[in-house]
Amino acid sequence: MADTVREIERKYEVPDGGRLPDLTGAAGVADVVDQGTATLDATYYDTADQRLAAHGVTLRRRTGGGDAGWHLKLPAGPDARDEIRAPLSDTLPAELAALVRSRVRDAELVPLVRLLSERDVRHLLDAEGALLAELSADRVTARRLTPEPGEPVRWTEVEVELAPGGDPALLDALETHLTRGGVRRAAAASKLARALTETADPAGAGEKAGAGAGVKAKTGAEAGAAADTTAGDTVLDYVRAQIAAVVALDPAVRLDAPDSVHRMRVATRRLRSAFRSFRKVLDRAATDPLADELKWLAGELGIDRDREVLTARLEERLRELPEELRAGPVAARLGAWARERRGGTRDRLLGVLDGDRYLALLNALDALSADPPLRPAAARPPEDVLVEAVERDYGRLAALVTTALAAPAGQDRDLAMHEARKEAKRARYAAEAARPALGRPAKAFADLMTGLQELLGDHQDSCVARRALRELAEQAHAAGESAFAFGVMYGREEALAARREAELPALWAAASREDHRAALRRRPRRAALRR
Repeated sequence: MADTVREIERKYEVPDGGRLPDLTGAAGVADVVDQGTATLDATYYDTADQRLAAHGVTLRRRTGGGDAGWHLKLPAGPDARDEIRAPLSDTLPAELAALVRSRVRDAELVPLVRLLSERDVRHLLDAEGALLAELSADRVTARRLTPEPGEPVRWTEVEVELAPGGDPALLDALETHLTRGGVRRAAAASKLARALTETADPAGAGEKAGAGAGVKAKTGAEAGAAADTTAGDTVLDYVRAQIAAVVALDPAVRLDAPDSVHRMRVATRRLRSAFRSFRKVLDRAATDPLADELKWLAGELGIDRDREVLTARLEERLRELPEELRAGPVAARLGAWARERRGGTRDRLLGVLDGDRYLALLNALDALSADPPLRPAAARPPEDVLVEAVERDYGRLAALVTTALAAPAGQDRDLAMHEARKEAKRARYAAEAARPALGRPAKAFADLMTGLQELLGDHQDSCVARRALRELAEQAHAAGESAFAFGVMYGREEALAARREAELPALWAAASREDHRAALRRRPRRAALRR
């Protein structure tokens, strides 16, 4: 079974002949305790074209020290990585293989670099003897294994790793003392990154790092000055960011990290919306099949996500009840209902992520990113094309909101508001994608659409919750239990939905003012966009 540890650390280079400064008394460090020396032997694995390294991901098999085994490190923010550990074995454990699949795909993992480290470890303790951080000085010998064994390279580096639950500000304070002593921040993000750089073939043979799965394409900003950016650049930047999000969130979904399913689902929806909103930029003959597959993936992600949202909402309604109404089997029945709905959904989702259909979708998205099906409008200035797209989405939204406001209360209005919610989300995503080109007016418009989407979404969630409460009430009645509490919860959801319906006209009147769209049509200054 794999375990996950959040590492927050910084790496430093020690000049030749340099010495580590004494940190006693620095940043609350009362004592520095020597923990001895360990010999670490690590072999790092990657694809031949270094797909993991291109995304800051490392996979190694290490012996020595107190945590021998297989280690997978995934980026988790500034100075932070999540290390997933599995017991030492001769072959890569299946759980770690699954976590790199979105990046590796069908490529073979090969031993890339071997690192030998002589590690001196010191514990930095506070006045109470509690661990603040661990300071390690590593004398490293690195040798390239693929494509051909190379000559070793050597260096010394220092790691300062924060103790679990520690304050990251401690790293800033310690760094001040380290740099005063002549130690400097490491240029490479990891030992592997430095080893790959220093053992690279000067001729570049076999060094096409990152080719293939999840390749990082050049953005519009990198391709040239802002003034030269086209509509195609802006749209492709957005599309590639969403593709990267799907790939990067795959391990988090497999690990059942909080909110990971929702974030991955949002990325798939943003991609679908971009394909539809910017059909004058990207050829629909190529994007429509991908949109269909993204809809399938979002649906599979939604099975678990929708259950989570609904359960949380019903639990909130239950907590709002007076204690006397919560007595008896009400909470137990709700809990059993939630567990029954969850049964099998987790395994189903993991099966989807391990399936060939999902893998084919990731490959197809990479192919589109590498060779985008651009239409003639992609070469036009972004302001012209993107404003048209946002206004087109707004026009569809306006028609749906008008229908919802005119519909009689009940199922017809519920359905109309649900359709308007989906279109408000598309208009929001289009404005967010256009923000690099249109600036603050696009952000303001997206914020308006977000407010509208949230109101309509709350109304839709209430409709779904009421259906679930009817089901629970029927189950309670059939079991001879009182269904009164579920009836009270139903009534509160009904009242909430009515409030949202009453709030819609005023909110729409504010969101649909002509001046919001007129601001989108004004030509923003390029300097303002760069800010």
